Amino acid sequence: MSSTATADGVPAPYNSTVATRLGRRRIPIHTTFYWSHKVDILFRCWPGDSAAMYAVALLLVFVMAVLVEWLSFTKIVKLKPGASNDVVGGVLKTGLYGVRSGLSYLVMLAVMSFNGGVFIVAIGGHVIGFLIFGTRAFRKKSGGLDSPKP
Repeated sequence: MSSTATADGVPAPYNSTVATRLGRRRIPIHTTFYWSHKVDILFRCWPGDSAAMYAVALLLVFVMAVLVEWLSFTKIVKLKPGASNDVVGGVLKTGLYGVRSGLSYLVMLAVMSFNGGVFIVAIGGHVIGFLIFGTRAFRKKSGGLDSPKP
């Protein structure tokens, strides 16, 4: 089994994690999926070693993924052609696009922790969000082209 040297010259074992030294704390950087509640998600030392805080972090990732899907399929700002507030509506749509992009990247960065639980809740959040907002399963009948003729 070979080993590689870290920045401080100490040999690191060749396995699924690489350890780096930040200050005096060794932080494992996983390169394969692992299952543990001891993980850093998005921020250093968060959620910590507590299983309850890990559950809160998983809930946050799930909600962010659902929000990404909601922002992808909702029409909050409706622009009418020739309206006098085209610029305001365009700025609002652009702002919402920025929020959606930011949330998407936060979910992606959370998944990059390589924690199996984070991966599952991120995918689950996207799936549930798509089911609710992207399909017709939970939409009210509008009497438009989708409704059956009597």
